[in-house]
Formats: sequence, structure tokens, C-alpha cells
Amino acid sequence: MQARTPSESLTVLTDLVLPSETNPLNNLFGGELLARMDRAASIAARRHSRRVAVTASVNHVAFNRSIPLGSVVTVEAKISRSFTSSMEIFIDVWVEDRETGNRNKANEAIYTFVAVDDTGRPVEVPPVMPETDLEKQRFEAALRRKQLSLVLAGKMSPHDATELKALFV
Repeated sequence: MQARTPSESLTVLTDLVLPSETNPLNNLFGGELLARMDRAASIAARRHSRRVAVTASVNHVAFNRSIPLGSVVTVEAKISRSFTSSMEIFIDVWVEDRETGNRNKANEAIYTFVAVDDTGRPVEVPPVMPETDLEKQRFEAALRRKQLSLVLAGKMSPHDATELKALFV
């Protein structure tokens, strides 16, 4: 199976924050942002795998800045690493300043998707070939995140988590 680059999966969704999507402080609901990130990650996973991809987990979400009513929000998702049938998708959320047009990073997240066939069974996905320094950093860190997740779920012995152990030795 031929490797694909993260840029081949890049998905960019841009939208406005509308009144029905805000909390009493007139900021975007966290759940609304999660849904936007899930949609972008789903498209990125499908672009990489060329298969239906389903959300397996939301591994990390950082709500670093609130996103006010009327803001232009851009969600950028792309694959950071693939495993047998799963794909880690890294998501960056940007808010455009209304007056200057400058973009500032507001949030980030990491989702895991699994590619499936028509019966819902996992299928193999192509490997990832990172190109940029940031893509390479995210690619390397993805294995440590996966091992940590497996150890915490009791699916991997801490002794076998070689990439994690290397951080402490």
C-alpha cells in the first residue's frame, strides 16, 4: 500500500459563529466546536484511507481561547500517523480577528478514526509519510500517545511500551 502525505488529507472548514451556537457568555459552545472538529477529522481520515472512517476516540482537546459570537473560525485537520486500521488526526482551530484579519490559534485536538468496510469491519490503511518538521514531530509523538492509551486501557504492558519508556531512560 503506497504511503500518503499529511497534506493529501488536509481538510479546512471555515464558518461563522452564529447566535444559536453560543452559550450565555456569547462564546461558541464547546460541543459545537467538537462537532466541527469531528466533521473535519472525518473528512481527513476518509481522504487518507479512501474508506468510510468512524470516530474511535477523542484523545485530546484543549480549549485554550474562547471563540466569540460573530467570529470566523477555521478548523484544519490532517492525519499525523496511521497504524493498521486506525489513523490519528491532529486538528488546529484558528480564529480570525475581526478588525485585522490576523489568525490566532484558539484550540487544538487529536482524534482517532478507524477505516471500515461496508460491514463495519476495520480495514488496513496506507502509511503516512510526513514532510514538514511539524508533521515529523506529530508523527513521532503519535506512537507514544498510542502506547500511552493502550497502557492506560490495560491493552499493553508498560514493559512493552518501548517508545514511552525511552522518554524516561
